[in-house]
Amino acid sequence: MIGDRWGVTDSEISRRYPCDDFVVSPTLQAWRGVHVEAPADVVWPWVTQVRLAPYSYDWIDNLGRRSPRELVGLSEPRVGERFTTAGGRKLGRIVSVDPGIQLTATIIGAFMSYVLVPQEHHTRLLLKVVMQTTRWVALGLSVGDLIMARRQLVNLKQLAEHHHGGTAKD
Repeated sequence: MIGDRWGVTDSEISRRYPCDDFVVSPTLQAWRGVHVEAPADVVWPWVTQVRLAPYSYDWIDNLGRRSPRELVGLSEPRVGERFTTAGGRKLGRIVSVDPGIQLTATIIGAFMSYVLVPQEHHTRLLLKVVMQTTRWVALGLSVGDLIMARRQLVNLKQLAEHHHGGTAKD
């Protein structure tokens, strides 16, 4: 499907993600990934901070409010908590969490898993989105999600690298 992959390898696509447990036969499956020049324990707090803001194009999905550029010391996410805040509204809910490893949430009928894969001197930050919908809606959502999720992952990458002292390249 158009827009279903960005920044991921074949092995990252073929792995199992926690969101797969929530949608049996998804019509939408989309994978995104970034290489972060920081260890997973530096990346994880930024992933969990998605609970405060979308970290995408703030002028679109956050009514122009800037997503925080500093960590605010949130507690670990818990199942049942709100997933994110956009435009001043709390949206979605967390459905699965393994601290430091993965955060899975649902929003507007989609389920998504943020997965951290520690490597020797960096982290792979992966995102998979699944949803049961019509093929045409899935196509539109896949392309739209590609734009927004790519920006979100790149922002999280840059923030983690900046605060770790690494280089924040796209």
